[in-house]
Amino acid sequence: MPSHREPVERSCTLELKTIPNAPRTAVAGWLGDALKVKVQAPALAGRANDALLDFLADRLGLHRRSVTLIRGDKSRHKAIRIDGLTLAEVRAKLAPPA
Repeated sequence: MPSHREPVERSCTLELKTIPNAPRTAVAGWLGDALKVKVQAPALAGRANDALLDFLADRLGLHRRSVTLIRGDKSRHKAIRIDGLTLAEVRAKLAPPA
């Protein structure tokens, strides 16, 4: 009888410190376990959150629906769920250029 394996779900949670109203959207580096991200959009009516999630999905090469805000809707400290990558893969893709 052949064995049937379920695919291992690859997902992680990423802690962020965000800075809205920045001159441009960019990764500013790591602060311990949290990624610091500057977001050009203002923190008004969820625009900065949307811009942040779009930016992260683009940088990670994922569909926008794979990157969701799970905590911190109105805070600079946020938690993002990323489906399709492990935390190690996310850290490697978001590392600042050397």
